Amino acid sequence: MSGKSDQPNTEVVPASAPQRGGSPEGTMHPPARTMPTDHAIRVDSGHGADEPRRVPGERRQPMRGFEDTYTDIVDYIVRITHRIWEDQDVGYIYDTYSPGCRLHGDNGYSYGVEQLVDGTMQSINAFPDCRHYADDVIWAGDEDQGFVTSHRAINIGHHTGPWRWGPPTGRKLDTWVMANCVVRENEIYEEWVLYNTAAKLQQLGVNVVEAARTYGNEGGIAPLTARQFSEPLRLTGGRKPKSMPLPSARFDVEQTVRALFHNVYNRRDLSMFDRVYADAVRWHGTTNRTGRNRSDVRGMARSLLATFPDLGVSVDEVYWMGNEADGFSVSVRWSGAGTHRGYGLYGAPTGRRAQLWGMSQLYFSGGRIVEEWSLFNEFDVLAQLLTDEPAALLG
Repeated sequence: MSGKSDQPNTEVVPASAPQRGGSPEGTMHPPARTMPTDHAIRVDSGHGADEPRRVPGERRQPMRGFEDTYTDIVDYIVRITHRIWEDQDVGYIYDTYSPGCRLHGDNGYSYGVEQLVDGTMQSINAFPDCRHYADDVIWAGDEDQGFVTSHRAINIGHHTGPWRWGPPTGRKLDTWVMANCVVRENEIYEEWVLYNTAAKLQQLGVNVVEAARTYGNEGGIAPLTARQFSEPLRLTGGRKPKSMPLPSARFDVEQTVRALFHNVYNRRDLSMFDRVYADAVRWHGTTNRTGRNRSDVRGMARSLLATFPDLGVSVDEVYWMGNEADGFSVSVRWSGAGTHRGYGLYGAPTGRRAQLWGMSQLYFSGGRIVEEWSLFNEFDVLAQLLTDEPAALLG
């Protein structure tokens, strides 16, 4: 990968999502972001890990308040991850996360750095040899706005310590995770992370369905009223859902992505896959699903819509890097809700309402998606559907 020291070109793009007065940056309706218009700063500039005897180079972009050792925002994200997880300097979380950081995970929303420290220590104890290989980091922003990053990593290790699902199995873990962060002056103050939990449990021989039922019964899931997700533009005032047009002239990243998600999941127009995806797209999905053509991507969307017939989805944030000549790397964060009334992914309908949220990394070339990596909170969804506890009644 290029070792150029020149700073990337950037373009300020206003957020298309509706704004809420006084809403903090990085929440469900983010502000405008500065998008890098090339790939000069990318994951290889951080070498994928904090290499022994590596001497940091010159700073490649303005980063007010960040430690001098970090050359750019990608270098920062990759190397703090390495230091916390592989060097097992868990206390470095106190230096790189704000005390009141907002955390969004498989089981909903939490607040405060101590929960993050506790969860990290528990995970390292269960998988002490786990390695986190940075696969990609998509970023946007600047030192004034704060930076946003979407970090995808491959996790490889062995289960040699106890965890909540039982004693160590000695089995190998080989899966991938995704974390989206909002960072300013060396501190992450909001993070969305999905650990591909169902895939991890499968690889370690745990019955995912029974684990999800147990997790829900033990109170591991947050109630819908405590979850943070936007109102989807599924039906407005009882009217039919309108189509959202694709760009008619020059390629527009945000319009294309928002039209794709809205038309597929709110309008039920599965022909969008023929118009937006390359025929031989490589697709990587939740619980380590894979596919090699747009029919596979369409099949997953069709299964979700069959499972949750009233599903509505909202795109909560989009940012990207790149240009038409070199292609675009795009991060999408979305949320939605639906009722389990159909046969699709999860067996006989339970009639329960579930909240879904996810993150996608989409790679465009020639105006088409040629690769996609997408995770959603599947284990949490199973727990919401399978818990034995009756729905709470109003007193």
